[in-house]
This record gives sequence, C-alpha cells and structure tokens, in this order.
Amino acid sequence: MASIFYPKPVKLFVGCIFSDEIAFCNACSRLENHYGTIDTRSDIWSFSHTNYYEKDMGKNLHKCFITFKDLILPDVIKDIKVFSNDLERLLQQKTMRSVNLDPGYLDCAKVILATTKDYTHRVYLGSGIYAEVELFYHKGTYKAWPWTYPDYQSEHYIQFFLDVRRIYRKQLAQIDG
Repeated sequence: MASIFYPKPVKLFVGCIFSDEIAFCNACSRLENHYGTIDTRSDIWSFSHTNYYEKDMGKNLHKCFITFKDLILPDVIKDIKVFSNDLERLLQQKTMRSVNLDPGYLDCAKVILATTKDYTHRVYLGSGIYAEVELFYHKGTYKAWPWTYPDYQSEHYIQFFLDVRRIYRKQLAQIDG
C-alpha cells in the first residue's frame, strides 16, 4: 500500500480580462483584500485570441495576470473560483461584465486553471468547479497540451509563468529551510 503524501503549497494567480482599467484595479484591490498582497503583476496585453467574451464584455479587451505573495493549498482553488465568480457579478455594470477573473495555481510541474465548465480533460473538484492542467513544465520551459488555450501558448504568457515559477521556487526553499 502506498503512503499518502500531502501536496506542497502552490502559487495562486488570477488571469484578469477587462476593457476598463478602473474595473481591473477594483477587482485587484478586492482580491488583495481577500487573498493577501499581490506580489507580481504581468504587463497588460491585448486580448484578441478569441471573441468569446465580446458579447458579455465588449471589444478592445486586455489581459493581465496577478500573483499573490501567500502560497495556498491546491484544494482551495475551487473556493477561490467560487469567490471570483461572485466578485465578477458584484462588479458587473448593468448587463455587461466589467472583468473576467480566471484563478489558477502554479507549482514546479504545471499551471492549473479552475473553471465552471466540464469537458473530457477536466477534473471535478466540488462546488461546481473543475480544474485542468493548462501547461506542463518540461526541459526548462512550459509546454502546451492539445486543449491549451491559444493565449496560454504565447511566448509572453510562458515567460511570465517561468518568472513566477522562479519566485515560487524561492518561496518553497524558504519554507523547506
């Protein structure tokens, strides 16, 4: 019989899609109040990989990632996704969403996203939330799966996650002593 080992803490991130920078800043502030200090913020990139969000959010969308100083246990990602969905509704302006929040986490081997949508490659976590491995770490970089979203395959996203991975490894080294 195999022994049970509990996972190490992981690095929380939230991908934020928005058209209004004030709404983005408001969302970041509320996330920071709930999950602690934001320690990394990506550049703000144009989000034009899909028109999926235009109906709910309009055009000229942007995307930015934030990460948090405090590490989390992987199983709380479902609760974070529920909170982020509630926050999206709270920040909604009339019938239009002002921000889309996609929480996930990173460990040394992979980048995980939480979602409300089931599919063949997603695993149910509870509370109506699923998870998928978006990227995996191999030979010094992140690699995509066949289902990986096109934006997550871009060089600037991969470079961002590599930078965050370095920060995360330093944090783990401090924990491990």
